[in-house]
Amino acid sequence: MKRSEYKEQQHKKTPKKKSSLMKKITGFVFISVMFAVLCTLIVLNVFITFSDVSKLEEAAPRSTVIYDPNGEVISKVSNSNIEGVTIDQIPNTLVEAVISVEDQRFYKHHGINYLRMGRALLENAFKGKIVAGGSTITQQLAKNVFLTQERTYSRKFKELILAKKIEREYSKEEIMERYLNQIYFGNGAWGVQRAAQTYFGKDVSELTLSESATIAGIIKAPSHLSPTKNMEKSVKRRNLVLLLMLREQYISQREYDEAIGQKLALTDSTVPDYKAEYPYYIDRVVDEAVNMYGLTRDEVLSGGLHITTEINPVVQNALEEVYADDRYFPRSTPDQLLQSASVFLNPKTGGILALVGGRGEYTQKRFNNATDLIRQPGSALKPLAVYTPALEEGYHMSDLLVDEPIDMGGYSPKNLDQKYRGSVTMYDALTQSYNIPPVWLLDQIGIKNGMRAVERFGIPLEKNDRTLGLALGGMNKGTSPLGMAQAFSAFANDGVMEEAHAITEIKDSEGKVLGKWRGESVHVTDAEVAQQMTYMLQGAVKEGTAKKAQISGVDVAGKTGTTQLPFEGVDGSKDHWFVGYTPDIAGAVWLGYDQTDADHYLTSTSSFTATPIFAQVVSKSASELTTKKFDLSLIDEEIKELKKQKKKTKEEREKKEKKKESDKKRKEFWESIEKWGRDLFNGKED
Repeated sequence: MKRSEYKEQQHKKTPKKKSSLMKKITGFVFISVMFAVLCTLIVLNVFITFSDVSKLEEAAPRSTVIYDPNGEVISKVSNSNIEGVTIDQIPNTLVEAVISVEDQRFYKHHGINYLRMGRALLENAFKGKIVAGGSTITQQLAKNVFLTQERTYSRKFKELILAKKIEREYSKEEIMERYLNQIYFGNGAWGVQRAAQTYFGKDVSELTLSESATIAGIIKAPSHLSPTKNMEKSVKRRNLVLLLMLREQYISQREYDEAIGQKLALTDSTVPDYKAEYPYYIDRVVDEAVNMYGLTRDEVLSGGLHITTEINPVVQNALEEVYADDRYFPRSTPDQLLQSASVFLNPKTGGILALVGGRGEYTQKRFNNATDLIRQPGSALKPLAVYTPALEEGYHMSDLLVDEPIDMGGYSPKNLDQKYRGSVTMYDALTQSYNIPPVWLLDQIGIKNGMRAVERFGIPLEKNDRTLGLALGGMNKGTSPLGMAQAFSAFANDGVMEEAHAITEIKDSEGKVLGKWRGESVHVTDAEVAQQMTYMLQGAVKEGTAKKAQISGVDVAGKTGTTQLPFEGVDGSKDHWFVGYTPDIAGAVWLGYDQTDADHYLTSTSSFTATPIFAQVVSKSASELTTKKFDLSLIDEEIKELKKQKKKTKEEREKKEKKKESDKKRKEFWESIEKWGRDLFNGKED
C-alpha cells in the first residue's frame, strides 16, 4: 500500500475514533448526572422520610364550652387566641376562595408547585435576594408550624422537605383544615373561626360568599388588607378573589355579580370576653376538671371540651348583681377594699348553683375566696361542733344549759352582752348565740365527740383544735365558705350531705363522655336531729342574731359568725359569716380584709353585714325556690316540749321578775320609812 493511501485510510478512521470518544464522554456525563440525580433523590427522600411532622397531629386549640343544666351555653374558655374548627364547619366558598388566591393547583400538586417555584427563583436571581417564594398552601403550613419567617435558602430547603412529608402523611382536606386554623388574619384573629367572629360577628359556617372572599384576601398581608384597617384595599382584594374564583369556575357569573355588588358590612366582634362571664364560677369549673377528672389545664382550656355544670343562671346573676352594688357592703378603707365571698348550693344534689369569690376587678387566676379561703368561722361552727353531737347524745332542744360564769381549766368564755341568765334552753342558747352554754355543753359531751362531728361535716381539723374553744369556732386554721355551705346543706337535706361540685359531665370535642359526676353522699346525722337543728336555726333568723336574713314568705334557717381581732385594744372583729339555707338552697357569706391589722377591721357584727347579703341574693332568686316551708314533721313532740319549757321558763322568769320587783318595792318602802324616821329624829320633819 502506498504511503499516501495509508494516510488517507487513517484519516478516514480518525473521525470514527473521535465520535466514539465523544459518545463515551457523553455517556459518562449522562450516567454521572443520573447518578447525581439519583443520589440527590435518595438523600432528599431520606430527609423527607425522617422529617417529623407529628406536631400537626396536635389539634388546633378549641374553646371549651360550658353549659348550664338545661344545655344553654353560659361561657367559653380558652388560653389561646386560636379557636380551631373542623373542615366540615368551614364553608366550601371559603376553601375555594383561599385556593383561588393562594394556590390554584392545590389539588394537583404534591406539596410543591415547581413552575411557580422556578419563576420565583428567576425573580430572586435578578433581584439578588429572596423577594418571592412561590409557596404552596402546604409550604405555608410547614413554615407556619415548624419554621421561622426568615428569608434564607436553607429555610426554604427545609420548607420544601417538610411540605413533601406533609403531603405524604395527610390528605388535602386535612392540610387545608390545619392551614386555615393556623394562619393570621389580622386584628388579633388567628384562624378562620376567630376571623369570622372578629370581622363579621358570626360563626365561620355562616359566612357568605362575599365575606369568605374578604377573609381569603386578608391572608397575603393581614396588617394592610384587614377591613378594619383599610376598607378600600380590603374591598379591592375581595373583588380580585371573586374574579379568580370566577376564572377557576368555582362560582357563576351571577354569583360573582351579586357578591361584588354587596357592601362589606362589619359588625361587632363576637370573640368572647372570657373574663366577663362568671369568672369565679368558671375558675371553679376548670379546677374541678383538673383535680377531679385528671385533665390538664391545657386540655381544659384548648381541647374544645363540652362541660355541663350545676350553675343556676338566675341565682348566679342575682349574686353578681349584689356584689356589683357597694351599698350592700360596709365602707372600705381608702387603701384596701373590704373583701367578701359567697357560694350557694342545691342541698339535694350538692350542685354549686352560684359562686362569687371576691370584690373588685377580676384578674386572671385571682384568689377565689369562696372556695380557697381558710378562716375561722366563729359562732357559725356551734351547730356543727356542739349542738348536733349533743342532740345525738340524747340532749333535747328544751334542755337547760348553764349560763353563768365558768372556768374550764383556765378558759373562761363570756357572752357578748356580758350578761348571765343562770340557765337557758338549748334553743335560746343557739338562737341568741350565747357563748357560755355551748362551751359548757361541749365539755359535757366530750371534745372528741365535737371534733368527730365537725369532721363528719367535711371540715378537717388538726390536733391543736382539740380545745373547748372549738365550741365558739376557734380553730388553728379554719375553713372556706364552700366548706361551710356544704356542711349546713345537710340540715336542709334531712342529715344527708351531698359533696359540693360544679361539673356534672365532661365530653370531648367529638362528643365522647370523658367523665360524669359520681359524688359521695354522707349520712352526717339522723333526719330527726337535722330537723331539730333546722328548727333552732330558723329561730335564729326569726328572733335571734340573724333577723336580717328573713325573707318574706320563705322559711330561712341559719347562723351568724363573728371572729375576734388578733390583737387587743380595738373594738371590732376580723371575720363576719352567715351560713344559711331554705328548703331549696344553702349558702355561705363571708366578709373580711385580706390583711387584717389595726387599720383594717370590721366595726360591727355579722348580724348587720353578712345576713342582708344572703337575704338579697335569695330574694332575687325567688323564682327558683319551689319549696317555701321546711318539713319538720319528725319533731312535733320535740317542738311541743320546747314550747312547754319556754312557757315554763318564761313563767319562772316572770315570777322571778315579779319577786324582784316586789323585793325592790319592799326595800324602797322600808328605806323610805327608815329615812322618815331619821329625819323625824333629827327634827327635819315638817
